[in-house]
Amino acid sequence: MAEQSSPSVPVEALGVVGEAIGFVVDEVTPDRMQVHWEVTPPVHQPDGILHGGIHSWVVETVASVAAATWFGDQGVVVGVSNQTDFFRAVREGRLTSTGTPLHRGRSQQVWVVETRDDRDRLVARGQVRLQNLSR
Repeated sequence: MAEQSSPSVPVEALGVVGEAIGFVVDEVTPDRMQVHWEVTPPVHQPDGILHGGIHSWVVETVASVAAATWFGDQGVVVGVSNQTDFFRAVREGRLTSTGTPLHRGRSQQVWVVETRDDRDRLVARGQVRLQNLSR
């Protein structure tokens, strides 16, 4: 599979959500992806805590980019299932999300993404199943 150790995701490719949370790619390899991002009022739900959809967006983004890095030039990967659980409410601050593979096969991959706060407490955990589409 493709070898890559430096961030390769252009900021503009992350769209308005990436911009709103200050999404920064710290590491991308075929075996791991780590990012950090900020929780601010523009991404709160009405009760003043981080909207769960942002967690799901981060989980799917990390899993998709990492899975595509592993699959390399064999084709593309597309998400087919995203299950994200929320464990701790967050109002502000920096979060770090790390994705690792649970399964990588010929036709599918499953990646797990954990998001932790600056005290290393688990905030959210997601699992994404992706389809490998060969060229």
